[in-house]
Amino acid sequence: MGSINARKETGLLYFDFRYQNKRCREQTALKDNAANRKRLKEIVKKIDAEILIGIFVYQNYFPNSSNLSKFSNSSTVEIENAIPTFCDFSEDWLQEMIGQWRPSNYKKANSYLNLYLLPEFGSQRVNEISKSQIMKFRSYLVMLEPKLSPSYINHIINPLRMILQEAGDRYDFVSTCKDVRSLKVPKTDVDPFSLDEVNLIIKSCRKDYKNYVITRFFTGMRSAEINGLLWKNVDFKRKLILVRQALIGNTLMPTKTDGSVRDILMSSIVFDALKEQKKASNNLSEFVFCNSVGNPIDGDNFRKWIWYPLLRYLNLEKRTPYTTRHTAATIWLASGESPDFIAKQMGHNSTEMLFSVYSRFVPNLTRNDGSAMEKLIKKRIV
Repeated sequence: MGSINARKETGLLYFDFRYQNKRCREQTALKDNAANRKRLKEIVKKIDAEILIGIFVYQNYFPNSSNLSKFSNSSTVEIENAIPTFCDFSEDWLQEMIGQWRPSNYKKANSYLNLYLLPEFGSQRVNEISKSQIMKFRSYLVMLEPKLSPSYINHIINPLRMILQEAGDRYDFVSTCKDVRSLKVPKTDVDPFSLDEVNLIIKSCRKDYKNYVITRFFTGMRSAEINGLLWKNVDFKRKLILVRQALIGNTLMPTKTDGSVRDILMSSIVFDALKEQKKASNNLSEFVFCNSVGNPIDGDNFRKWIWYPLLRYLNLEKRTPYTTRHTAATIWLASGESPDFIAKQMGHNSTEMLFSVYSRFVPNLTRNDGSAMEKLIKKRIV
């Protein structure tokens, strides 16, 4: 870090800093007083910052210095041109991420860039984007109408953070986004179906989707997992569903996480449903659940033309098909299954989500509400 000092013999202030591993001292004509020290400290801070990010040009500050011969005479324009704009760098960065991301992740990041980040920061050089700009931009997102959720805004900021961090590593500057904290996201609130509602939905569902709905309700599979389920991954002998891939768009891809690769134990109702589905599909497709021409179920079509109309017909509150996964978790918990077993069936790496998200629904299903403990005390404690 540079400093401002005064010569004893003259009482005049001078700069003292290091550049290219050399100590540099540059004399000024300013007397040693509080005002002059404050003025020069601001300048030396700027010098330190420019040295840190590699854009310092000695002659811009000290054009008549005898030290100029010791350093490169590169112009400011040449140095600045070596650092790309946010638009140029993000384009290269996005291409580099293709091999690391699933297509859906790439599509989302590209969307955030085109809709929000490039219009705001595209023309700026990556080292010029300040923290205050980022904070103002995030405030702008918060105020947008219709409102964006905190989670969605965090997803917009994440590519910005990743891009500036990578640019900082490559061009030797400190990312201004690293200290920008994510917005607080409200705790997940789920609304699973009751057992009576599950029974009503199954009985009222269109016949060609009944086995699909049963399997969703009693396996807790994600939409992409069940839509991408292949017959080769249904083991009737061991009564297992082998979750090995997910259908993203029209492409079979690896599951969401490594923990999502799992073997789900079929309950009797799922076993019977899949046996029935095997007969109904008549080897029409490699996909377990498919349409009349053998293509896998389209999640958007199912949601729009089958699921929501059914809920309206039954006068049930509108909930997404993903709610079947939440419902499976609460049914497992209510039935007294081990949390470790349930977590593995759901594809969770730990039981934390079970207790933080689902456990509050268990009393509504079991109707115990602490009565189990009362019964134990009365039976065992005299």
